[in-house]
Amino acid sequence: MKQFQKGSVHFDNVGKRYGAVTALKQLNLSIDPGQLVTLLGPSGCGKTTTLRLIAGLESASEGKIIIGGEDVTHLSATYRKVSMVFQSYALFPHMTVAENVAYGLTVNGMPKKQATEKAEQGLEMVGLAGFGARLPSELSGGQQQRVAVARAVVLEPEVLLLDEPLSNLDAKLRRHVREEIRKIQQELNLTAVYVTHDQEEAMAVSDRIIVMKNAEIAQEGTPHDLYERPNSAFIADFIGDSNLVGCDILSTDQESTEIRLGRKQIRVPISTSLKGHAQAVLRPHHLQLDLTNRDVPFEGEVTYAAYLGNEIQYTVQGDFGEMFVINQAVGQPIAVGQTVGIGISVEDLRLVPDDE
Repeated sequence: MKQFQKGSVHFDNVGKRYGAVTALKQLNLSIDPGQLVTLLGPSGCGKTTTLRLIAGLESASEGKIIIGGEDVTHLSATYRKVSMVFQSYALFPHMTVAENVAYGLTVNGMPKKQATEKAEQGLEMVGLAGFGARLPSELSGGQQQRVAVARAVVLEPEVLLLDEPLSNLDAKLRRHVREEIRKIQQELNLTAVYVTHDQEEAMAVSDRIIVMKNAEIAQEGTPHDLYERPNSAFIADFIGDSNLVGCDILSTDQESTEIRLGRKQIRVPISTSLKGHAQAVLRPHHLQLDLTNRDVPFEGEVTYAAYLGNEIQYTVQGDFGEMFVINQAVGQPIAVGQTVGIGISVEDLRLVPDDE
């Protein structure tokens, strides 16, 4: 029998149905103790359902859920050793910050004095020492989110669950708070399951990402694995910006593959099991725009240019359709309407099958 460590999460063929609607197909996953694993995907893919099944806020239609070696499939949320940080923060507006953080401790029977002391420690942990007497309305959005994290962490859960925790914050604050969450998770060696639809956020905080599509896992791996080795056009398009362009695979061996891409026949230094037609993954920052040398796979017209300080973003239209290009040589912007060649970096090109 497989042994599970404290703080681990294991799904064994777990499914969830609402009548005739399948919210989650038979799911198998394992999360190791101390990892921050993100469930990532578009709306309706099953990521929040998976989180709620771990929390005990939903019951599984089939399969088994094991947390820290204990079968919790039929255990209510109250008796699971998990804490959840909600998208809406869910702070009590009439309670002080310290009372909010201590609330779960007192409900679980901890004496008030001890709970207050532990709440103060939790606030110090998230950088809010001295804020205990304030009301939530007196805090910024980022501070309120940190209070919600403190309230969850002081319960000393085996698993910390975070449901779209940064969606109510502006872009700059999101970056700061996600760094705080990651720092706390690593310092306390917490197992954390994090739900988001934001791929940049997922790549920034995760040890491992589980990308979901149509109520099942599409691919899982480290942020680097998913970006550099997508297994489908969906993953290539979802993880980071990419251009997907059809190509024909002509031949392959153990070290390289010859393809017809655009107007050229080129050899790329990767091996593949794909045959016939496939999709070439061209990342925007791996492309080069050229005004003079047209001996390149693609040629098109610049239809949009946006100067962003450290880079210029271009849209180029041609027989291939539309291509997004990022150029960090900001000193020589190319005018809209200009015809350009598009060169590629063969070392960075990836091949994926056509999505069905």
